[in-house]
Amino acid sequence: MMPELPLDQVRTLLAVVDEGTFDAAANALHVTPSAVSQRVKALEQRTGRVLLMRTKPVRPTESGEVVVRFARGLARLEQDTRAALGMSGPGEPTRLTIAVNSDSLATWFLPALGRVPEELGIGYELRREDQDHTAALLREGVVMAAVTSSPEAVSGCSVRGLGRMRYLPVATPDFAGRWLGPGTGAPLRDLLADAPVVDFDRRDDLQDSFLRSLGGGRGERARRHFVPTSEGFVDAVAAGMGWGMLPEAQAGPLLADGRLVGLAPDRHIDVPLYWQQWKLDSPALAAVAEAVLAEAAGALGGAA
Repeated sequence: MMPELPLDQVRTLLAVVDEGTFDAAANALHVTPSAVSQRVKALEQRTGRVLLMRTKPVRPTESGEVVVRFARGLARLEQDTRAALGMSGPGEPTRLTIAVNSDSLATWFLPALGRVPEELGIGYELRREDQDHTAALLREGVVMAAVTSSPEAVSGCSVRGLGRMRYLPVATPDFAGRWLGPGTGAPLRDLLADAPVVDFDRRDDLQDSFLRSLGGGRGERARRHFVPTSEGFVDAVAAGMGWGMLPEAQAGPLLADGRLVGLAPDRHIDVPLYWQQWKLDSPALAAVAEAVLAEAAGALGGAA
């Protein structure tokens, strides 16, 4: 007979993952750190697997991710059931955890959440992560839904296309005149490879992808600036610190008033985006998905 998973142990494991440490989980659960440790150890003994990596912050192992997904889904279903039975506390919000990339968060995603009916009383916990890595948060059970660049559904999740976010290569007129001006005779790919460039962070490959699309390679000699917020990235390019690939929605007004110029008007990069969510019969999650898809239809041009 398969052993049962005690719910108090499962909930404790989820608290440790969400809070990051055993001590913080103990505070959240109003128990002692020793009780938290004992529950986690008991659950590991019951499953016969190591469920947590004792790092800072604590992270689930592959087996732990399975239990965390179960725990989060159970909590979501319990909350929906209580709401349906009128057992929710007064003003008690429904909480949804969602991973979303920085550029979507700065442009179209928050208006999407504004479409969700207020009477559902949803409280959002948004995790900002690059669209190439949000699927990992789904897989780990950290979030229940994500905007991702992966069309491959994470196990236990459904996936739907949102559309494509278009990025344009831009810089200030002064920057373009100084680094890319006429008379050099060099192709654009070589000029850009040597010019200062703005990257979001060290995982950002968008600028180098554009160079490769021109037939060039990574500018090893170029001065690089790392600005890890969407708004800060735009401000850095608009300040003339370097060239960069901006979402069309953010670049448009700056191009229109002449603060920025396009570096290759006939070229761009389109990044397909997808909505992945856990397969749960949750009215709150379904309402958010409907709102996200409706907003993306206008902002991103519909299904990717």
